[in-house]
Amino acid sequence: MIALLQDILEMKPDVQGEIDINPKNFLEKIDSWLDGFVKILPNVLIAIGIFILIFYVAGWLGKTIRKQLKKRNRSNFGEVLGSFTKWIMIIFGFAVCITIIAPSLSFGDLIGGLGVSSVAIGFAFQDILQNWLAGILILTRQPFKIGDEIEVNGMKGRVDRIETRATVITTYDGVDIVVPNNDIYTNAVKVITAHEFIRSQYDIGLGYDQPYNEAVKVIRETLDSIEGIAHDKPIDVLNWDQADSWLTIRIRWWTDSKRGNVVKTFSEVIGKTQHALDDAGINLPFPTTVQVRDAYDVKQAQKRADRSKAELLKDDEKEKVVVNKDDEEKVYTDKDADEVSTYQARDREDRE
Repeated sequence: MIALLQDILEMKPDVQGEIDINPKNFLEKIDSWLDGFVKILPNVLIAIGIFILIFYVAGWLGKTIRKQLKKRNRSNFGEVLGSFTKWIMIIFGFAVCITIIAPSLSFGDLIGGLGVSSVAIGFAFQDILQNWLAGILILTRQPFKIGDEIEVNGMKGRVDRIETRATVITTYDGVDIVVPNNDIYTNAVKVITAHEFIRSQYDIGLGYDQPYNEAVKVIRETLDSIEGIAHDKPIDVLNWDQADSWLTIRIRWWTDSKRGNVVKTFSEVIGKTQHALDDAGINLPFPTTVQVRDAYDVKQAQKRADRSKAELLKDDEKEKVVVNKDDEEKVYTDKDADEVSTYQARDREDRE
């Protein structure tokens, strides 16, 4: 056995056509690896210590950014910016640690490799990056805030939260809609609650035979009495259109821009103006429809009417004939009954 191990460890000449197994070379390679690891072990320990330090510093910096922006009522932006700063520092620290472990790898070469990788990642995650950048721009420029009511691409509701990928809108019937930030940033957005007050309008039709000045006075007094209308803003009562059967009067007023206040006030305006005009004896006209037919249609309609009338007369005559027959049968039946009653009376008298 010992002789066999000695033969294995001894250097043997290379024999052509045979596979040479030389464990000595294998052991030497492992020994060189261990020597290299022992040489770079201090660098590895230093790199691990620096990475741990950078990791904690990045977490502390992210929390500080969140707290500072939360004090300014921009918590969403603080979450995004804090997380972004944290991961940028972690990636930077990782690159520094790699250069410490492998001194032959320069920081510039590592940055160049990351640049090529970032291009590939950018193409692979194009939509995600677009939404992420759009979210950063929305949070930075603040075209709207959390709690604002907006309308984008036909979707209307209140902004619940702004995330890095999408914005969540809660509709007026309680449904959450997740809208990608890129769609919001590249399309027109209607911010309904951008200002404190918003103007509403409603059209009333006034008949041409009704007292115009009295109607305008009643409408204006009614609007002044509604609590939800902003009285420091102008109330307009305008002649808007001359329709076929009425004069269109457009009334405009200002209310708080919140959806609930707008709807409630609109309902009160419709109901109270209607009752006020009724109490004042002012009638609101109904739509009038006039159908025009040519002579042929009128002639055909007259024929159909005459035919229907003739059929009704025939039906009446038939009913009269049936009634007469029923009366005759009833008379005959009454006579027979009288005769029977007479015969029965005679029989009774004979028996008595």
